[in-house]
Amino acid sequence: MSDAPASAGPSGGTPARHAPGTPCWVSLMVHGLAATEEFYGALFGWEFQPGPQQLGPYVRALLDGHEVAGIGQLPPDRHLPIAWTPYFASRNADLTAETVRSCGGTIGVGPLDAADAGRLAIGSDPSGAVFGVWQPAAHLGTAVSDVAGTPAWNELLTFESATVAKFYRTVFGYEEEPVVSADFDYVTLQLGGRPVAGVHGMGQSLPRDRGPHWVTYFQVDDVGDALDHLVHLGGTVLKPVRDTPQGRVAAVADPEGARFALLQRPD
Repeated sequence: MSDAPASAGPSGGTPARHAPGTPCWVSLMVHGLAATEEFYGALFGWEFQPGPQQLGPYVRALLDGHEVAGIGQLPPDRHLPIAWTPYFASRNADLTAETVRSCGGTIGVGPLDAADAGRLAIGSDPSGAVFGVWQPAAHLGTAVSDVAGTPAWNELLTFESATVAKFYRTVFGYEEEPVVSADFDYVTLQLGGRPVAGVHGMGQSLPRDRGPHWVTYFQVDDVGDALDHLVHLGGTVLKPVRDTPQGRVAAVADPEGARFALLQRPD
């Protein structure tokens, strides 16, 4: 998002979430599952129920009974970056994983079945940013959108947009809409003319301690109130509120350091 023009961000409507290539789910792997549930439950009003346990303890977050996200627990010996990971819908996770590999990406987990929920793979693009692939069965993905507490947008922060956008276009069939600007490197990924995700090339401004990574934006009713709440709960404000054509945005992190963003849409 990052001050991109209106075409380079969420449209404000309800996307066709389960069309192939559409971001359909977000998940987070943490060390302290109970503490993380408490944090996000208080911040977004989520409740939790157990999910498939193939990758260890795992819960699904619910908002008014609708599934919105997943949170799992890392094994104690796994010291991976704590990060929200977007999953992109696929009709065939095995074929998508093959395409990821053939285009210079890697597959680190799967493809494997998550009980009867579906089939998943977790990989990384050629720049190293981690993402997931979801072939739905019983579990279609995020079941509600465009209300507070739901994922609103996913944006890749990377060194430069052109090469990595080509990778995602080849894997998921996106159309690209670049921002025409000498000093702003941004590409919107679209399906059927609808924006579904963004790629922001940051050059040397990319955080050196993190490298290329996806950021999930969660919708809130009032970003100022949400920031106060987040800090009270032990979270961190990484970038203060700023106004964009899509609304008011702030970059934040949870108590374990997982980065995400808060989005208050325009009235």
